[in-house]
Amino acid sequence: MADCSHDCSACASNCGTRNKNSFIKAPHAKTYVHRVVAVASGKGGVGKSLVASLLAVRARAMGLRVALLDADITGPSIPKSFGVSARATGTDGEIYPVETAGGIKLISMNSLLEHDDDPVVWRGSLIAGAAVQFWTDVVWDEIDIMFIDMPPGTGDVPLSVFQSIPLSGIVVVATPQDLVGMIVKKAVNMASMMEVPVLGLVENMSYFVCPSCGQRHELFGKSRAEELAAAFRIPSTARLPVDPAVARLADEGRLEEADTDALAEVFARILASREIKR
Repeated sequence: MADCSHDCSACASNCGTRNKNSFIKAPHAKTYVHRVVAVASGKGGVGKSLVASLLAVRARAMGLRVALLDADITGPSIPKSFGVSARATGTDGEIYPVETAGGIKLISMNSLLEHDDDPVVWRGSLIAGAAVQFWTDVVWDEIDIMFIDMPPGTGDVPLSVFQSIPLSGIVVVATPQDLVGMIVKKAVNMASMMEVPVLGLVENMSYFVCPSCGQRHELFGKSRAEELAAAFRIPSTARLPVDPAVARLADEGRLEEADTDALAEVFARILASREIKR
């Protein structure tokens, strides 16, 4: 329905959306997000946080209103990459996100902790609840695109995000090892189970460009991005190199200066994805 609020608990209609997923939660009353894209993978260590951050940087460079939700509650790293040390503020029932130098609105567990190195020693249900609260309790205002940095795997937090937040689609991140097919298939199968479209596949650490001769070296094996995209009917792909310059920018909190041209095809597909209806 065009006027759907996504809050099935307050709705008497027995529409198709309700039948598919009655767990969808409405964002904060002062929030309206046009598109929500989760960045996910079947395993950890593939660079989801980097990809989510670079997609946000590209969107902001185009003048879009951008939000970045760090759902990796126990391993938050995004604020440091953007040089954000400010803490989120709020009142009862409302949390206000921090903002990067370039204007990306950001929420992360590290935005709420007293110290960046404080551990989050919580059980799974609390962790999943916190990730969803970043959607329901944060006052994002109007946002053109929100990117969600997902924790690895298919456990409590990814399931809660898929069930509770009306996603426009997901971007799957992988690396070029032989076991990547299994990793991608896990993420694709979960998206299929939850009826969420897969918008793109990003192969991170795909190659290294020699600074002396300019030749590409596939350090972790031959790229399988195009092959896997065809096998799983993923409409767009990107290959990100091992780039010391990007690593340095992230370490220095200047990731907004990074080149995002390699993500152009995947980002175009994101812009063509469905918008969330009110």
